[in-house]
Amino acid sequence: MAVAGRRQDAADPQDAGTQEPGLRERSKARRKDAIIRAAYRLFAERGYDATTVADIAAAAEVAPRTVAMYFASKQDIALSRFSKAADELTAALHQRAPGETATQVVVRWLRADDRPAHQEIKQLSKQMFAANPELNALRNARMAAVIAEGTKALADQLGTPQGDPGPHLVATAAAAVLIELTDIAPGPERDEAIATAARFLDAGIAALQSAR
Repeated sequence: MAVAGRRQDAADPQDAGTQEPGLRERSKARRKDAIIRAAYRLFAERGYDATTVADIAAAAEVAPRTVAMYFASKQDIALSRFSKAADELTAALHQRAPGETATQVVVRWLRADDRPAHQEIKQLSKQMFAANPELNALRNARMAAVIAEGTKALADQLGTPQGDPGPHLVATAAAAVLIELTDIAPGPERDEAIATAARFLDAGIAALQSAR
């Protein structure tokens, strides 16, 4: 049991010595989530540049060194959820099953993030990016690997020759759509947005097929 007012430091020997491995991992996950939520809220309210790591630590009720153990920089915190999602989509496109289309992979990836528990963090993320245009630029750049893997998946699906610009154009346009979808909370609006994104991607693929 933590002493009142004591920050829950990641290096706390109490964690290392008395908690079961599963409990330690859950505690670390909760601490990391608290840091992300605190940072997103502060970035939205005060601005990214005006918020310090010490501010984030205080809001998350941890020590600054604990923040540094989980994240190398403020940028890493701001992009943590998006980077993880982008990595997962890149892997899903690369590991798609035989016969699985790029659209099916994208929809499956979007549906995997439809948990109600994510509603609050998605809203915080949306507010953060709306308040900090510089973070939007970084988020766009983070989609490079997704676009590259999407281009390859579409080229394989369509049988287009290497270097054909069509798959890359569709993958780039689809990436912009997906960025807009990431922070829509689960519910009817997100369901409709996913269906629209699927139609958009299918239409781009159909246009490439008809042009061949």
